[in-house]
Amino acid sequence: MRLVLALFALLAASTFPLAADPPMTKLRIEVKSHTDKPVERASVIVRFVKGRSAMKLGKKVRKHWEMRTNQDGIAAIPPIPQGELTVQVIAKGYQTFGQKFDVEEEEKTIEVTLNPPQPQFSAHQ
Repeated sequence: MRLVLALFALLAASTFPLAADPPMTKLRIEVKSHTDKPVERASVIVRFVKGRSAMKLGKKVRKHWEMRTNQDGIAAIPPIPQGELTVQVIAKGYQTFGQKFDVEEEEKTIEVTLNPPQPQFSAHQ
């Protein structure tokens, strides 16, 4: 019986090749102010939008991260599938940053510069 199961498993493996793991990227996001100083405790949201397969042998690959920057203004994202990503950075006292990036490297650093808030506009005097 074991021999039959082993032969069946060997036949199935040769008939249906296993999907390779999708290429992953270690992402590092550096957040600085307009005066080139690191912005600590900024919220960083990264989403995998599209690209390489987001499935790995039936197991889900995480596609969404929310974290904060450290004292040096850096947020290190665990491995994420390569492809199109959206990065959003929110920090108190700065304009919100949001942009799409195409990531195809094994390691990538994205530098984000936050601008001060714009003055409010009013149609009333």
